[in-house]
Formats: sequence, structure tokens, C-alpha cells
Amino acid sequence: QEKKIFMVQGPYPVIRRLLRARGWVEKKLPGTGRVGSQPEQRHGSQEKQLQEEEEGSDGAEQGGPSRLVRDQVPYFIWTNRHSAIDCRLLRQDQVVNHYTRVGAFTTKEGLCLNLRNLPWFDQADPDAFFPRCYRLGAADERQAFIEDFHLTAARSLLKVALERAGDMPAGTEQPPKSSKGPGERHVPHPMPCTAGPGSPLPPQLVEEALQVCGQHLGSLGHQDIDGDPPSPCMTGAGWDRFRQDYYRVVHEGAGLALSGAQQEQCRALLRHLGGRLPQLGMEGDRNVWILKPGAKSRGRGIVCTVQLEEVLQLAGGCMAPSAEAGEWVVQKYVERPLLIFGTKFDVRQWFLVTNWNPLTVWFYRESYLRFCSRPFSLRRLDPARHLCNVSIQKRYRPARSRHPRLPPDQTWSCRQLQAYLAQVGQADAWHQVMVPGMKAAVVGALRSAQDLVGSRKGSFELYGADFVFGEDCQPWLLEINASPTMAPSSAVTSQLCADVQRDTLRVVIDRRDDPNCPTGAFELIYKE
Repeated sequence: QEKKIFMVQGPYPVIRRLLRARGWVEKKLPGTGRVGSQPEQRHGSQEKQLQEEEEGSDGAEQGGPSRLVRDQVPYFIWTNRHSAIDCRLLRQDQVVNHYTRVGAFTTKEGLCLNLRNLPWFDQADPDAFFPRCYRLGAADERQAFIEDFHLTAARSLLKVALERAGDMPAGTEQPPKSSKGPGERHVPHPMPCTAGPGSPLPPQLVEEALQVCGQHLGSLGHQDIDGDPPSPCMTGAGWDRFRQDYYRVVHEGAGLALSGAQQEQCRALLRHLGGRLPQLGMEGDRNVWILKPGAKSRGRGIVCTVQLEEVLQLAGGCMAPSAEAGEWVVQKYVERPLLIFGTKFDVRQWFLVTNWNPLTVWFYRESYLRFCSRPFSLRRLDPARHLCNVSIQKRYRPARSRHPRLPPDQTWSCRQLQAYLAQVGQADAWHQVMVPGMKAAVVGALRSAQDLVGSRKGSFELYGADFVFGEDCQPWLLEINASPTMAPSSAVTSQLCADVQRDTLRVVIDRRDDPNCPTGAFELIYKE
């Protein structure tokens, strides 16, 4: 009569325990797997974990009650993916932990495509929090990426030329506020000032870069005015030669002459571009891009590269769009991240949506950091230095030179990060820059996809957003995950994953009966 019957599919012992403590009775998932439909396919390890749970003492304790509700309707359903539920069979009074069509923001392609529409819904500029991104399977986007790569190469050339001349204009370099620990030097980004192998390249290379950047600045200034864009100052063959010369300078250390007049032009152009391009600082000067297969998770198949040719080859070649290329996105890599003891990290940040119409978003006050196992370096683009996913990093042993204050299990809580920031003179960065920026990015991503998601009263969903931070502590959204893992990989995640499940049930169950009940670490940050 109280409708306290639940069903759980997947490895969620915390959810089971908390619901039983509230007096709920579990209805075992039918052997056919999917609620009301076809048998589900499970991965072997997940199957084993699920089997172990269901054979555990909790199951034995509820054996009698479970049999009694075998034919009853479960009023609360928690599964590890939406496909485990046949939504057509759900009643209005059944609560489910998923929405339909969330791929509009939880897939790499969906986020890439839909965030571009954000200015239609909000004043926010996605370029201020989401590194620019292209779907390589779409011919127009692949061409836009090639143009972006060339423009970024031209800006990088100007930055490197100034750096070697011992001069960087204000506004093109992010202040390395809190990337350093006490006494720690930042990992150097530019090539050494000494000329590398081969003869110096001709002065016209800088002239070409200045011309390209000047024309781009002009187009940015007139992008709201109708009319034909100016004809490009370089064509295909010219770009091919420019690109090879650029590689020689930036990646092979070839010499580059810079006159006094050119130096002044470089400074002025980069300063003006900095006012127009929110990503000029974080994009660095090595033109690194990160290539991601659209349909995979846990860091699988991701590659960092500095060569246009490698991106196009990996994603299915330079010819017409292929089905293979359609699965890839390429995104600008954050070359100047906030580092801790010379090491890259990202933050997993949870948030909860309890309604799409009106959009209602809860932000979790606790989060955790995932560290790489090797020191950050743009000279070496291997996964151990650049991909923070736990499933990637567990393949590598930590470097012998690893800083002793870095955690052996590669995980910190956000409270440990705040303590570190206070030690390096950035005590206010977390609450004044990082958290507000993450909240704005989450709300922006959700608003851009709101009209595409299948809204259902009575459903809710917990998501995990991944962020890196620039040297100025500004957050950059990398991706949003549906069904974020609740499997603990460290002491920190063991506690936090249990906490976020407890607080999710407070919001979606307890609050229905008592709107004033505590919601734990969840904070309501947006309601239309």
C-alpha cells in the first residue's frame, strides 16, 4: 500500500542497503534482465559482481519479502543504463533513474554538436568553457577543423617567435597562478631559444603568419555583418608548405628570424586576438589536438597529436567522409593546464537532474581528482601523462621521479585540492573561480540539449562531468557521463561514491514526503 517496492539492476550495494533501511522491499530483476523486455547483455566482470551481490547476505535476509513481491509493481527502479528499461511499460507512479535521448549531451558527438546552439538559449559563450571540437564524419566540420588547425598553427608560430625573442605580450599567456607547488618550476612549453637542426627558415614565414592572423582578426571583427568573407590569403598548396615549415620551427627547433617591426606586429596582433578568442591562453603554442572515438568510454582509443596528417589518417583518411570517420571527434587540447607538483589531473563532478521541464539541476558540493601517473610534458604525448581516466592510469606504474606528496592511488578529494591551493596562495580559487565555472558549464550544457532529451515526470538522473582547469583555474568541460561509475577505486572514492548515492536518495525519495528534509551535499543550482 505504501508502494515501497524497488528493483535494482547492476552493482549498487549502497542503493540496496539504503532502500532496505527505509523499509523498502526488493523485487528481484527477472532472469531475462531488461525490465519488461529482452534479455540484457552484461560484461563478464559486471555480471560476476552483480551475481556476488545478489548471492550475498543482503539477498538472503530479504529472500522471504522478495518472494512476496514477485508479482508486484516496483515503484523505484535503479539500473546502470537506460536500455535496461522498457519505458513503454512504465506507469506514471514509477520512479526511474534515467531519461531517454540523453546522448545529446552525454556522448562526445552530442556535446560537440549541441553546445554550439547554446547562444540561442543563453548569453553564455561555449568557447569560454568547452574546448573547441569538431565531428570529423561531417564534411563541413572536418573542413572547419583543418582551417582551425592552420589558424592555430599561425598563432602558435607568432607565440614561439616572440618567446624565442624573450618577449610575450600581456594577455596571450595565462598567469601560472597555482600550477606550482612551493619551489616547483612549471614544465617548459616552448622549444629552446637556440636554433635547432637545419638552416633558419625564411623571414616570409613570419610574414605569412602575421597576414593569416591579421585576416582572421578582421573576420572576427566583422562576423556579424552580412557579406562575402574575404578571400583567404593562402590556398591548399600554400598551407601544405606553411604547415611543414611550422612543424620544423615548433617541433624540430628550426631557427626563425624576427625583425623588430615583426616583433611589434606579433605583440599587437596576439593582444587583439586575446580579446576575441577565449581559448588563446589555454591553447598554448604546440597545436596539440586530442582525437576521441565518439562511441567509446573510459579513455579507450583516445590519441593526442600535433600533426594534422595524423588526425585525418586516424579518423579515416583525407578523402570523402566515411562511416569510420563519423565515429570520431577532434578537440583542442588544453596545453596549459593547472598542474599539481608537475602532474596533470582532472575532476569528476557529479550533478543530478530531477526535471527537464522545468529544468531542475542539483550540484554536488563534493568531488574528486584523478591524477596521471607520469609528469606532464608536451614533448611526450603518451596516455600516462595526459589521460586521467582511472582505467587508463591503472596500466602504468607511477614514475620514479613522482613527487612524494602525490597520492599513491592517484586520487584526491576536492578538499585536499582546496588545502593545496591555500598552500600556494590561491585559497579563494576553488569557491570563487572553479566551482562557479563548473556550475555555469553544467547548466549551459543541459540548456543546449534540453529540447532533445526525453522528459518524463518521475524520472531523475545522476551524471558525472569531467573538468580540467587552466593555469588561471578556469574550468574546461571535457565530457559528461551518464551512469558514472560508483565502483570505488580508492579510499576517497569509496567514501564519496557512497555519499552521493545516499544524498541522491534524499533528494529523489525523502524530499517527496518532506520538502524541507536535508539533501546532504546536493545544492539546487538551477530551476526554470
